[in-house]
Amino acid sequence: MTDAQPLPRRIEATNEDLDRGREAAHAIAADVLGHDPGPLTAAASLSQYVYLGVDVVVKLAHAAAHDRLDRETTLASHLPPGLGAPLLASGRRQVGHGEVRYGLFTRVPGASPGVGLPDLDAGAAQHLIEQAVARLTELHAWTPAGVAERTLRESPVFEGFNGRDALLAEADRIAAFLPRRLTDGLAAIADGGPERVRADVPVHADCDWGNWLVHERSVTALLDFERARFGEPADDWVLLALTSGQHIDIVLSAIVAMTATEPRALRAACELRHAAFLAEDIRFAVERTPAPAWLGQRIRGLEEVVVGRAWWQPAVRVAPIEYDNVPVAPTTGGP
Repeated sequence: MTDAQPLPRRIEATNEDLDRGREAAHAIAADVLGHDPGPLTAAASLSQYVYLGVDVVVKLAHAAAHDRLDRETTLASHLPPGLGAPLLASGRRQVGHGEVRYGLFTRVPGASPGVGLPDLDAGAAQHLIEQAVARLTELHAWTPAGVAERTLRESPVFEGFNGRDALLAEADRIAAFLPRRLTDGLAAIADGGPERVRADVPVHADCDWGNWLVHERSVTALLDFERARFGEPADDWVLLALTSGQHIDIVLSAIVAMTATEPRALRAACELRHAAFLAEDIRFAVERTPAPAWLGQRIRGLEEVVVGRAWWQPAVRVAPIEYDNVPVAPTTGGP
């Protein structure tokens, strides 16, 4: 490459940076494959540079920013079948004066059905949801060993409910910024939770519907294992439910039917985790000046959960977790 500047973090990338990343991704793929991989298209991502080819996907991450791509490439060859994408190569590459981590994957057939499953009727949604629950159940039953076990235990990322005291502490940190009814409701939910959470089941921890691929009405892969860790099955169930839009009840029913989870225990576990997600986001927002534009949405979501007790309605109607849009092509066909 002729440009001497290092690639910045993906979230700070300009269109010029995306073009330079594409050039680097193309060179990496050509070196590994021994032939021209063809054109590469930038895909939506907040944490990594992701480029899609006809047969391959290349991921790049600023080497100094985080090591989550290393986690994904390390786990790739150990995951149960149907999870992740086949890894062709990984390593580091100099880009300008900086270094990037890279992962080259086989492109899996399919495209994301989209967060909220917006284009699916109840029957089509149920068909995919049951497949997703089955894939996650296989992940939760997996017993990793060696490097895979060490990688999951070393994960530095933990989001969501992490025990009663942690959620109560979060409630204290945001109490000055919220109406009393919200912090009291949040504390009441925290008080009903366990003192400690389990950490003995492999979980994806980011299994929203944007990370699933579907081809011809069949789930072909769950991608992006960069946040995978040990936890509890509910860490995944809550994300699958929250990003299923109007089909959230189908998700809860499928989990109960396919995993023999007690319905009330499932709702309580999801409520705790949803409340923790919202509290974490609110605390992050109030510590920024100016506060992010999405703060009001998170506060309204917290009111639905802790005052409206949305998870306990006959048909759950909770505000979904919203994801910021990224102005590049939508993710499809690759990790």
